[in-house]
Amino acid sequence: MPETVHAGGTIHVVDDDASFRTALERRLRKAGYEVATYPSAQQLLERLPDDTRPGCILLDVRIPGLSGPELQKRLSELGSTLPILFLTGYPDVRTTVDTIKAGAEDFLVKPIASEQLLHAIEQAMTHHEAARASRARLDVMRTHLGGLTPRERQVFELVVQGKINKQIARQLGTTERTIKAHRHRVMEKMSVQSLAELVSIAERLGILGGLAAGKSRD
Repeated sequence: MPETVHAGGTIHVVDDDASFRTALERRLRKAGYEVATYPSAQQLLERLPDDTRPGCILLDVRIPGLSGPELQKRLSELGSTLPILFLTGYPDVRTTVDTIKAGAEDFLVKPIASEQLLHAIEQAMTHHEAARASRARLDVMRTHLGGLTPRERQVFELVVQGKINKQIARQLGTTERTIKAHRHRVMEKMSVQSLAELVSIAERLGILGGLAAGKSRD
C-alpha cells in the first residue's frame, strides 16, 4: 500500500544521532513535510523556528548539552508555541509525566513505526493550527475592544452583565436613547449581531471574570 502523503509543514528534528536524523528526514520528506535537522538543542535555539507556520518539533530526550526537557522549558520561556513530540529509546515514567505536564504533545518510544509517527505529527499540527486560529480570533476581538471609546466600554461592560438600557442610563446618568445609540455602536464595532455573541466575547477575553471579581471585592 502506498504511503500517505500528508499536508505541508516543517518538522524540526533535534537529535544527536546523525544516522537517525537522516533516516527520519527521508521518511518525513517522503510523507510531504519540509524538514530541518539539528544535532543539538543549542542549534535549534540559535535558529529559532517560526511558530506562525504549520510545524512541530521532534525532540530527543537525551541529547548532549541542553537536554530535551531543558530545551522544552527554554522554548516555553521564549514564547514558542510549536508543539513538541518527544522521542526516546529509554522511556521512564517520571520524564514522560513531567514533559506532558509541561505541554508536550506526545512521548514516543524509538524505534517507532512510520504510521504511528505520522499520525502523532498530524495530530500535533492539527492542535497547533486550531490554537493559532483561536489566538488570531482573540487578537481580532482585542483590537475591536480597543476601538471602543471609554463610554462605549462602560456600556459594553454593563450590557454583558445583563443590564437593560434603562438601568444603564440610570447608572451612567444619561438618557435611555443615548445608551441605545452607544449600544448600537458597540455591537457594530465588536462585529456582532446579538447579545449572546457579545457575552461570549466578554467571556473569552476574560472581562466577565474580571467584572465578577471586582464585584466580590466591593
